[in-house]
Amino acid sequence: MTRIVLSTGNIVSGGPSIIRKPGTYRSNLELTNSLRSNFLAAKEDYTVALQNGNGNGTNGHGLNGNSRTSTSVWTSVEDSVLYVPRINWASAGLQEDRTQYEITVKLFFLPTTPIEKRAEYINEALRLVTKELGVDTVDLLIISFPGISFEGDCEWEADKRNATMGDDEEEIRTWSVLEDLHLRGKIGRLGIAEFGSEKLQRFINKVRVRPAVDQINIKNCCNVPPPLAKLAKDEGIELFTHGDCTDILPKGTLRELLGHGLQGAGILADDESEGQGLEGDLVPEWVVKYTTFVQDRGVIENKGYFAGAELVERA
Repeated sequence: MTRIVLSTGNIVSGGPSIIRKPGTYRSNLELTNSLRSNFLAAKEDYTVALQNGNGNGTNGHGLNGNSRTSTSVWTSVEDSVLYVPRINWASAGLQEDRTQYEITVKLFFLPTTPIEKRAEYINEALRLVTKELGVDTVDLLIISFPGISFEGDCEWEADKRNATMGDDEEEIRTWSVLEDLHLRGKIGRLGIAEFGSEKLQRFINKVRVRPAVDQINIKNCCNVPPPLAKLAKDEGIELFTHGDCTDILPKGTLRELLGHGLQGAGILADDESEGQGLEGDLVPEWVVKYTTFVQDRGVIENKGYFAGAELVERA
């Protein structure tokens, strides 16, 4: 079994792959395009650096080669985790004093995520984000559970359907991990995503720390359901809208990103690799998105993603 962590770096200062296109720009496209851009940049940067050092960094394969030798140049293994690409932690950190920032984190549990490992993933995602930003705390962490959405012909129907989605008890158990981090001062405020009025009411009746934010995607039903708007107002919960996909990194998309295809990273063995690369079943587990907002200037300075997966040997 191999643990894999993918990263985009700061996409605010990225290249053309993240330029906004007309229409709704969903975060799954932002994630995949930004990962591809960061993979390519790392291949070029680390290969050139190695060539400058010894004159032969790619073992004859060049920048577009997918050999295991070239892969080892721009990826790294730390504490048994394969980082794609390798991360220069020395350059991490914010440009201004921490008090100038509002740091928001959104953690997506994917449909393939083992529920019993959610606490591990929360801590891992938070560790990576805080290390990348050079901070000890984040101001808001929003959790997104799989299988929950707002879908229906109108906001009333969507709210009604939402009440039966997900698993309340599993979500409350996961929330308790976030509550502990909040009470320890690691997270300022907690938030949830895609909770309608009935689901949110059941939830706040059973947790120690109520969510400060409920983030919902209403693309399919146009308006915020009135019962949800009333409940949020009565309970002092902020309602945010978003354009994220719940299943932000499907298994097939991740394998394409890491395979040997035209835009693949050349990490995994596939039909085009001629036996080169890692073999096994790839299981995407979580994605975390982070944003740093400079409050006095009203600008986003950092935005990026990490994603975690397991490569399991085939039986």
